[in-house]
Amino acid sequence: MIKVIEPGISTTVQDLGRFGHYHIGMPPSGAMDLFSHKVANYLVGNDESDATLEITYQGPDLKFEADATIAIAGADMDATVDDEPIATWESHQINAGDVLSFDFSAEGARSYLAVAGGIDVPLMMESRSTYPLIGIGGHEGRPLQNGDTLPIGHVDDDSVRSDRRVPDEHRPTYSDMEPIRVVMGLCEYRLTDESKAEFLDTEWTVTPEADRVGYRVDGIDLEFIEREQPFGAGTDPSNVVDLGYPIGSIQVPEQPIVLMRDAVTGGGYATIGTVISPDRNRLAQHRTHQSFSFEAVSIDEALAAREALSDRLEAIHAAVNK
Repeated sequence: MIKVIEPGISTTVQDLGRFGHYHIGMPPSGAMDLFSHKVANYLVGNDESDATLEITYQGPDLKFEADATIAIAGADMDATVDDEPIATWESHQINAGDVLSFDFSAEGARSYLAVAGGIDVPLMMESRSTYPLIGIGGHEGRPLQNGDTLPIGHVDDDSVRSDRRVPDEHRPTYSDMEPIRVVMGLCEYRLTDESKAEFLDTEWTVTPEADRVGYRVDGIDLEFIEREQPFGAGTDPSNVVDLGYPIGSIQVPEQPIVLMRDAVTGGGYATIGTVISPDRNRLAQHRTHQSFSFEAVSIDEALAAREALSDRLEAIHAAVNK
């Protein structure tokens, strides 16, 4: 059992997400940075689908009431055990009574704490992920609060080791990140040719309105081609007849918003592109006021990037289990 002494800014239970419910308006939720979530689980011998704690900007203080094996992946928040520093991207042994604490992240926005056995909250629609907007999943459907207790799942002793570490070459950095790659469409035809080019040439800045629902970014005002709006579309130039929103799609009610894991599943704003799945992990590590650009790629390039990420995860899994 883990007792929450201080919850941090926003700490939630997340796993790979819930799937098969888009048709009823249920987003997948799940870890914003699936790469770090999976790697944290590898480090403690879990399945990648086991639930972790997603920690945003500043982490919690957690008291362990039993011995445990833990690992932290993602943003470095200067974690300590009873005031002694411990490294990110490595597994560690925790003794009963130890207090694990986190500070503010210097780079990156989210860190993932895995515990051998997983965070054993109840399944809700086949997932343990928290969806706070409607209060389901995770621990009571909300971010952690002082005094909460979290159960730990059954541990297979054969899989538990406290000497696992991710090789340096596989550890991401979060200071100067490459452009965020997008597949353009579905409604990019609604933009003027000038705005299409400017969208890719502009340096965008993450605004304070960036969370698990969507990352609103600030840059230029994009212009739409004037037209008589079709029946069923709103009067704003960015309105279209309602369509589905895939995770990572970029809608432009005014400034672009990249829809993230807790976003609504459809609506009437034009979506001009979709962030490819490997780069949604990287975007989730962008902090408020951090700047970046978008880069257009083809479907084939997006699939190749996804395969490369899968190969990288397989290499990490093999390395930590040597």
